[in-house]
Amino acid sequence: MEPVIIVLIILVVLVFIALIKTIQVIPQASAAIVERFGRYTRTLNAGLNIVVPFIDTIRNRIDLREQVVPFPPQPVITQDNLVVNIDTVIYYQVTDARAATYEVASYIQAIEQLTVTTLRNIIGGMDLERTLTSREEINAALRGVLDEATGKWGIRVNRVELKAIEPPTSIQDSMEKQMRADRDKRAAILTAEGTRQAAILTAEGEKQSQILRAEGEAKAAALRAEGEAQAVRTVFEAIHAGDPDQKLLSYQYLQMLPKIAEGDANKLWIVPSEIGDALKGLSGAMGNFGPLGGGSAGGGATGNGGTERREKPPID
Repeated sequence: MEPVIIVLIILVVLVFIALIKTIQVIPQASAAIVERFGRYTRTLNAGLNIVVPFIDTIRNRIDLREQVVPFPPQPVITQDNLVVNIDTVIYYQVTDARAATYEVASYIQAIEQLTVTTLRNIIGGMDLERTLTSREEINAALRGVLDEATGKWGIRVNRVELKAIEPPTSIQDSMEKQMRADRDKRAAILTAEGTRQAAILTAEGEKQSQILRAEGEAKAAALRAEGEAQAVRTVFEAIHAGDPDQKLLSYQYLQMLPKIAEGDANKLWIVPSEIGDALKGLSGAMGNFGPLGGGSAGGGATGNGGTERREKPPID
């Protein structure tokens, strides 16, 4: 009985192994390549799949999701003979599991080497300044070449990104000095522009202030002149309304004479010929100024309606 039990146990184990090899469960977003006697048979998609045990074998399981592969920095020579290190990141996706298995031995290594050679060709036609400022252009050119080359491998390159572009240390120092000089230049220009604008605004303010001051003075002078004119008209009207006689006019005339002689700079002043008539009228009115009106006043006048020049005595 023991040999029979052993055989039964062996049969159960074989059946269990056959069941395991017959039923293949493929995860979502994955695919499996099935070979029969070393030859491609079919591709298993996601889900439960049945294969022939001990005849069909699973050659490769491939992830169909988008993959991200960073590549180490690669030294690249620019057109102006400067060595820069460039880090790249590739976003790719397997679209044909059969082609990715049989058309290329290792599609990841192939993509890496193709990326390096293509990047060197692209950067070799650019100088350092253009390389640093043309990331989008480099990405687009690199993606076009990779997508065309990897299409027959069942690979689609979705994106290519340059992580970093590192120029030599000496070039970095020179660039920092240049950037610092440009910042200082812009700061000086902004300061000068601010000073200029402030001077312009100050001059405009002073100009406006002078204009307003001149307008105020002109209006004040006009108002003063108008007031003086009104005062003259008022006095003139009051005089005419009062009907003054010759005596009052003669008295007012004599009161104005000292004002004519005021000031140390007046060396010469003129005595009008009407002074005699005024003195005569005043003496006739007051009675006790007869000799003044008759003799000295008459002698001082010219008598012919003219004027007399008299020298003002010097002041010691």
